[in-house]
Amino acid sequence: MKLHVFVHDKPVATLESADGFRHVMAYHPDVEPEQFVSLLMPVRTESYAYPDLHPIFRMNLPEGFLLSILQEQLGPQVGASPLNLLSVVGRNAIGRVKVAVPGADPTQPPVPFELAGILRGDNSEEAFVDLVRRYAVSGVSGVVPKFLSPNTLEEHGKGTLATDRHIIKGATARLPGVALNEHLCMEVSRQAGILTAKTEVSEDGQALVVHRFDFEDDGTTRKGMEDLCSLLLLRPEQKYESTWERVAGRIKDVVTIPDQQNAALSQLADLLLLTYALRNADCHTKNIALLYSSRESIVLAPVYDMLTITIYDDYAKNPPGMPIEGRSTWAPGKALERFLQIRCSVMPAETKERVERICEAIVQVTPQVIDAAGRYPGFHETAKRLLHAWNAGMNSLRLQKTWSLPSLGEAIEQARFSDVKPVVPTPREKIGRSPLLGKR
Repeated sequence: MKLHVFVHDKPVATLESADGFRHVMAYHPDVEPEQFVSLLMPVRTESYAYPDLHPIFRMNLPEGFLLSILQEQLGPQVGASPLNLLSVVGRNAIGRVKVAVPGADPTQPPVPFELAGILRGDNSEEAFVDLVRRYAVSGVSGVVPKFLSPNTLEEHGKGTLATDRHIIKGATARLPGVALNEHLCMEVSRQAGILTAKTEVSEDGQALVVHRFDFEDDGTTRKGMEDLCSLLLLRPEQKYESTWERVAGRIKDVVTIPDQQNAALSQLADLLLLTYALRNADCHTKNIALLYSSRESIVLAPVYDMLTITIYDDYAKNPPGMPIEGRSTWAPGKALERFLQIRCSVMPAETKERVERICEAIVQVTPQVIDAAGRYPGFHETAKRLLHAWNAGMNSLRLQKTWSLPSLGEAIEQARFSDVKPVVPTPREKIGRSPLLGKR
């Protein structure tokens, strides 16, 4: 199979695989240097051969829930090879790169989508699965069901507006209140002054709308985007198989202009502290990315996919997604301070200021958590666990005994959130053991 590769809707390369394993991408002879497909694949006459699908193309391939929906709709052969799957979803990937079959128009708009139906409609798990079935051919992979919504004209109170693309995330019984959880965590990030993707929650509290951030200021031109999983040459299923040291090192390798490198590492420091404060055990290499307009203009992407995952039964005992100094622990101590100083050039005094800023943001958002618990009965237990997790997270960032950080103890008591239900993990299925056999 052979596919065409586009940058800003202009053909720049071909991608093919003769045996389904080794993939080759070759640039066209007339391609300009700034039309590179990946930061790791500059324009050159020699082709790029890879033993698997190149990381930049594998980055947005659907998996899990979305892949099963695509196979249900289009047949099991869709997932038979990466190129087959890419031929279906490649025109709607995040970033400036598109992939399409020969003869396809990369500028053809996707199916119109009514965002108002999400924000004000039924977003139960059943309704959302039906919605995904109708709009499944998109390019986002993913712990919660999510997909891209195409550009469309929306009625937005005062007249008609052209909206950018959004990422829509739905409800799941395994993660009750996950939309509100993520929205409130993102609100903490915003209140802390950290660059953060904009989010909205549906009226029923069950769907999250994330505004896309891979557009230039003109609202139409796409920026390039590559996550650290791709930049570290990892497969998506290897997204946890890295370290914060390797992430920082690859950012230094790719972002070579000093001011931009310092800014990216400064943002990385904030992201790391936020991850510990909010107990986000799902911060891995696919949830950290670089955005760029050119090789001379590269920044760390805004915070996205930030949520307190450890409050859910099946994730309660999960450590941080990536280790520091070889250890994955929620009590990092001096290792965290050393990492920030050595890898991100953030001195201890500045670390203290950043920790205080994040903790103050948590305090500011706490009333919103309590209010949401009252408005959405299904979120009540999740909200209680959320505040307890945040309180523990803030306490874990007391890297020096002399630091005075706030506590949510009084707010938890006043809201009567003290009685948190114990964690009950889902029993693991024992493969290959007959239920007819007696218990061991």
